Amino acid sequence: NSKLRHVEKDVLIPQIMRDRAKELCSDKVQAFTKCCQETGLLMVVKCRQENTALKDCLVGYYSDPSFYEECKAEYLKQREEYRATGIKKKRQKFTPNA
Repeated sequence: NSKLRHVEKDVLIPQIMRDRAKELCSDKVQAFTKCCQETGLLMVVKCRQENTALKDCLVGYYSDPSFYEECKAEYLKQREEYRATGIKKKRQKFTPNA
């Protein structure tokens, strides 16, 4: 049964999308974090470029219908395993095919 409840569509699947997008954009996350650590209070001004690159990367994934379907499939697989075993799995780190 692959019917999705409201909470699954609006909360659980988007959470997987956010986690995976952060992993896929990790180089930009690191660049922004490093910039913020180095500039302190001026980060709003000085890290604008890094922030924009990070936002563009994340939004690119959030607005990709095939990425949503991928994350939905991952969620349904986890849900199926949980229903079969009763054991909630820790989400594994996503590693893109290199």
